[in-house]
Amino acid sequence: MGPLAGIKVVEVAGLAAAPFGCMILADLGADVLRVDRVDRTGNSASGVSHGAWTDPLSRGRRSIALDLKTAEGLEILLQLAGHADVLVEAFRPGVAERLGFGPDVCLEANPRLVYARMTGWGQDGPLAPTAGHDIDYIAISGALSIVGRAGERPLPPVNLAGDFGGGGMLLAIGILAALLERQGSGRGQVIDAAMVDGSALLTAMFHGLRAGGTWQDERGTNLIDGGAPFYDTYQTADGGYLAVGALEPAFYSELVAGLGLADAGLPDRNDRANWPALRERLTTVIAQRTTAEWAEVFAGSDACVAPVLSLSEAPDHPHNKARGTFTEVAGLTQPAPAPRFSRTPADPPQPPPAPGADTDAVLTSLGYDQPRIADLRSRRVTA
Repeated sequence: MGPLAGIKVVEVAGLAAAPFGCMILADLGADVLRVDRVDRTGNSASGVSHGAWTDPLSRGRRSIALDLKTAEGLEILLQLAGHADVLVEAFRPGVAERLGFGPDVCLEANPRLVYARMTGWGQDGPLAPTAGHDIDYIAISGALSIVGRAGERPLPPVNLAGDFGGGGMLLAIGILAALLERQGSGRGQVIDAAMVDGSALLTAMFHGLRAGGTWQDERGTNLIDGGAPFYDTYQTADGGYLAVGALEPAFYSELVAGLGLADAGLPDRNDRANWPALRERLTTVIAQRTTAEWAEVFAGSDACVAPVLSLSEAPDHPHNKARGTFTEVAGLTQPAPAPRFSRTPADPPQPPPAPGADTDAVLTSLGYDQPRIADLRSRRVTA
C-alpha cells in the first residue's frame, strides 16, 4: 500500500539524514532494502546505541548484511542495484567509487537507476572531502545564525534544519522528482543532496525579508524569531511554557482578551520601542496560571496560543490523538507516516529489522542456493 508501492530502493546504511529520507520512502510504500555492515550490532540509524532495535528511522525496511570490501559482497550489491529503481548512499565523495559501486558503474548496468547521494557539504567544493556535522553545515548556510536570543550565542535547533529538513527531506524530494522525470525520459540520473544546500534553501524567506528591510541580521530582534513579545514563549505557574503566535491584529485582540488585558492600557505593539514593556506585562500575567489552565482559557479561540509539549506529552494531546499524528510500532510511540493520501493510504509502519535479518531471503531471490549462502556467511561476506 501507499503511493510508492512497487518502487524498489537499495539503501546503503548511513546515519541520520539518509535513513530519514529512506524512512519517508518506506512510509509511503516503497520496498526499501537496507544494506548493513556485517559487523553492525547495536547502533541505530541515528548513531545512538539501543538495547533493542527500536530506532524509528530504520522502520519499514528489509535488511541484508554485506561486506562491501569483498568482491562477492560488491557483486551482490551491484546485482541489487541492477534490479532497483533507487540507490541511496551517504559516504564522503569518492568513497562509493573506490568501493566499486559509484554512479558510473551502477548506471551503466541499470540506466533507469536513480542514484541518490546524501552528504553534508556536497560532492564538490573546498569542504567536500572534510568531516562535518549538522551544526557545521547550518553554520555556513546562514541557518544557524538566525536561531537564538538577542545578544546571545546562536542556538543549534538540534539537527532538524540540517540532517532532517535540509538533508533527508530534500533527499526524498529529489528522489521523487527524478522518478517522475524518468517516466518521460526512461533514464535515471545522479542526485547530489547536500545539507548545506538544503538548510540554505530553508532560509529563502528570510533573504527576501532582509532585502525588503523587514529582517535584521541580529537574531532575536525580529517578528518571528522571539523578538516580538506577541510571538514568543512564556513560562507558566507550574514551570511549563506557553507558545504565543498572535501576529495578526485580530488574533492579538483575542490574546489580550484571554489574558484579561483588553482594558489594561497595553502599549502600542506596532512601536518596537514598546516591546520590552509589553513583554514584561505578558510575562507577569502568564506566570499566574498553569499551562493547562491557559490551554483551557484559549481552547477553540483564534489567539494562536498553544502549550509547549514535551516529546512524551505530545502524543496525548487531543488534536494529535484525533488525527492519529503518532502511532505505536513494536511498543515504541513515534510519529506516524505523513502526509495522508485519500486513495493510496500507507500501511502502518513495520518494526525496524535486525541488521541482516533478510539476508537469506534476498540472496535466494537473486538465485543463490543454500550451500552458497552458507559459504558466504562462513567467510563473513554476509551475516
